[in-house]
Amino acid sequence: MSKKIINPILSGFYPDPSVCVANGKFYLVNSSFSYFPGLPIFESSDCCEWTQIGNVIDRDSQLNFSGQGVSRGLFAPTIRYNNGKFYCICTQVDRIGNFFVTADKPEGPWSDPIVIEGAEGIDPSLFFDDDGTVWYIGTRPAPEGCKYNGNWEIWIQQIDISTGKLLGDSKGIWRGALKDCVWPEGPHIYKIDGMYYLLHAEGGTGPDHAVCVARCATIDGEWEGKKSNPILTHRHLGKTAGVVYVGHADLFCDNNNRWWMVCLASRPYGEGENRCCNMGRETFLVPVKWEDGWPVASWQTGLVENAYTIEGNVSKREIGDKNAVNFPKEDDFNSENLDMYWLGLRRIDKNYINCTENLGNLRLYGGSDFDGDNVSFIARRQTSFSFKAYAKLCANFNNDNDSAGLICFQNEKFYYKVQFKLTGKIVRIQLIKCAGENEELLAEDVYTGGTKEVCGILKVVAEKQSIRFEYGNDDKNLTTLAENIDASILSVEKAGGFVGTVIGMFAVSGGDFTKKDFYADFDWFKYEDFSKDWTL
Repeated sequence: MSKKIINPILSGFYPDPSVCVANGKFYLVNSSFSYFPGLPIFESSDCCEWTQIGNVIDRDSQLNFSGQGVSRGLFAPTIRYNNGKFYCICTQVDRIGNFFVTADKPEGPWSDPIVIEGAEGIDPSLFFDDDGTVWYIGTRPAPEGCKYNGNWEIWIQQIDISTGKLLGDSKGIWRGALKDCVWPEGPHIYKIDGMYYLLHAEGGTGPDHAVCVARCATIDGEWEGKKSNPILTHRHLGKTAGVVYVGHADLFCDNNNRWWMVCLASRPYGEGENRCCNMGRETFLVPVKWEDGWPVASWQTGLVENAYTIEGNVSKREIGDKNAVNFPKEDDFNSENLDMYWLGLRRIDKNYINCTENLGNLRLYGGSDFDGDNVSFIARRQTSFSFKAYAKLCANFNNDNDSAGLICFQNEKFYYKVQFKLTGKIVRIQLIKCAGENEELLAEDVYTGGTKEVCGILKVVAEKQSIRFEYGNDDKNLTTLAENIDASILSVEKAGGFVGTVIGMFAVSGGDFTKKDFYADFDWFKYEDFSKDWTL
């Protein structure tokens, strides 16, 4: 069976993709906001199968995320390769601003950040011209003052790539393809057949998101937009489309001189007001060809399709076709280090989160709540409309209100958690909902009494926008705690922000978490998608 491009190439919360080509291979990075480790990096040799090889931000010494909400942190990275070195440039909002890191190998180690002083705005990119100059590209508010919300411009300035110092004066070069455009962002510049091309997004990150292109004979001249802009969008399909929010793209050429574009988009599911995008913004790949000096995306339909041949033709997914990425279905925590796909919130403090103190187990000491900076929380992305996730844990309670369990997490104010909790001399099994400022108890049972050491299995089963929560001693014979629970609060439409749902394990101390007198050991965690649908 011939290999195909199967979309999305990265299912789940993988927004703002950027790709570079180096030594015949392709390297892809994504935004990660305040999750740690940050900026996951994937490698492919054929654009069909992708493997995560690391994270660009994987040391506490590189960046500090303390106090940053889950949808702040790292925005819109760009990865580039030049003269044997990899560069990843990004924005840490509310903290150091625009910066870049470097590496000799894409898997790292990556350097500490080099801050670009005076680089206003967000969504930075680098362009290495063939005359040796290097250019910074970004987006910023209109310098004369914004006439309306989203009245920004794309600007350029030379940069000394050895020091990160901007050189000369900056110049605004583009304010979007449409009149009164909002949020021209995610800019990337390329030089192709002697012409400079600017690829960018506009219209905001929601229903009006789109990819547009402009070109110029000189990088600092007068830029001309393609008359048929946008070159890729689904905004004309309306709210019932299977793929929405298409935008934020990057171009690259493969080893057979074929052009491709990575972009982000989302896949809503549910009914009526509950038709929402729980997985957030995912990464898709579409073919590109050139006509009359302009790129044409997904030329057969103009849409993001489920499958393409490696020649770029629209195809159909067949039973034997593999996903572009296949993450493990189970982690038994037998390694001393967590796998690179696991996420912590703001940091992973090994004093509180480790696989070394009880080999074969993930130990979580009770931490702060989810707004704090000492969160004991490890999760992975939701990657399908329907899934099941379950874990075996043993909790050693000490304080009243110590709790540990599984969580379906969208942000600090929107989540479901099924947990064991010590209340007096009773250990209860509880389902907690948070959809705003306060937690709400939806269901509970008495699990046991007279002991502070409890073992059990917790399970989450999501069938599209309906979730069931289960518990028990044997994963083949579990008791339902609650069912038909609305999952749509775990979507960007209900919760806001820029991230997608993650599912994982947590422990919260009912007392002083700095004493480390409560912990939970997780023997294993299993996650399995069982939806075969491409869109709903």
